Amino acid sequence: MKKVIVACGGAVATSTVAANKIRELAKREGIPVEVSQCRVNELESKKDGIDLIVTTAKVKKDYGVPVVHGVAFISGVNMEATEQKILDVLKK
Repeated sequence: MKKVIVACGGAVATSTVAANKIRELAKREGIPVEVSQCRVNELESKKDGIDLIVTTAKVKKDYGVPVVHGVAFISGVNMEATEQKILDVLKK
């Protein structure tokens, strides 16, 4: 089971959209995944045991975990490239 955290800057609206898209992607690819959501400022305390962080806000900090910028799930731009980056991590 791969563990993914989806983080956004403020509330949970954009992270909910991205989290649902990641769940759909993983299901389509047959990858068991557990997706949780948080605010960007909570990542440091929630990163242990996580395989991937997907953010809808700009993040420059290195958490020691792969980070994919998931704004494509909101904008619809570069969706395939973003999905591929996520799959590259989840298939390891």
